[in-house]
Amino acid sequence: MNDATSSDVDPAPPQAIILAAGKGTRMGADKPKVVQEVAGRPMIHWVVRACRQAGVARCIIVVGYKGEQVREVLGDDRGLAFVEQREQLGTGHAPLMAEPLFEQVGPCDVLILNGDGPLIRAVTLERILAAHRTSGAAETLATSVLQDPYGYGRILRDADDQLLTIVEEGDCLPEQKAIKEVNPNYVCVRSDMLFEALHSLGRNNAQGEYLLTDMPGVLMRAGHRVSLVPAVPPEDVFGINTPEELKTVDQILRRRLARENQCVAASWNES
Repeated sequence: MNDATSSDVDPAPPQAIILAAGKGTRMGADKPKVVQEVAGRPMIHWVVRACRQAGVARCIIVVGYKGEQVREVLGDDRGLAFVEQREQLGTGHAPLMAEPLFEQVGPCDVLILNGDGPLIRAVTLERILAAHRTSGAAETLATSVLQDPYGYGRILRDADDQLLTIVEEGDCLPEQKAIKEVNPNYVCVRSDMLFEALHSLGRNNAQGEYLLTDMPGVLMRAGHRVSLVPAVPPEDVFGINTPEELKTVDQILRRRLARENQCVAASWNES
C-alpha cells in the first residue's frame, strides 16, 4: 500500500508529543526526572528547544509524577500543551493521552520523543521529518548504532534491509542481543494513523506494558509502510538514569553549547 500524500499539498507543520511522566527513581531525588538540570536548564527544556528549532508547531507534554513541577519549569507558552498520564501503563499508552488534542487538527506529522533526552539535536529531527515526507511512510523510526547496545530495543531487518521488528532488551534472544543497531525512541508518524495504531497495541511482552515499539508491527500488518533512517549520532543516545550519567551528559552538552557559541561569534566577526 502506498501511504504517500499528494505532493501538491504543502505539509502541515509538525507537532510533537514529549513523554515526561516518569519519576526516575535511580536519580536519587523526589521529583520528576525531566526537571533535573543539564547545562543549567531542566533536561526537558533542551528537547522542547530542539523541536522548536526544527519547526514543530506545538509540543504536547505528557506529565505524570508531580506533573505540576514539569509545568512550572516550562512555563506558560502558547506553543505548549500538557496532558496527564494517571496510570503508568507504558510508552505506548502515554501518547494516547494526547488524542483529544488532535480531534480538531488536520493531518500532520507527529514526533514522539522522550523528555529525558537533552542531547537531541534539531538537525536530527529535521532529517527525520524530511525522510518521513520523502518516503511517504506511515511511520519513520530513526536508528543509531551503538558499540554497547544494552538496554535498547534492537532493530531487526529482513532480507531486503527493511524493518522486520523491534525487540526490547528483555525479550531479546541471545543472538539478537549482539545486534548493535538500536531504537533510540525518535518516532515520526502520521497523525491520521497514530491513535488507531496505539489503540491496537497489546501487552504481550516481558514488561506487561503497552510499548511504542510495537506500533510499527501494527501498521505493517495493516499494509502500511514503516521506514528506517540512521539519523541519530551515538553520542546523542547517552541515557540518563543515575546522577553520574547526569554529570556526563551535562559535560557533553556544555561542550556542545560552547562550540555553538564560538561558531556564532565567528560568524558575527566575519560579517
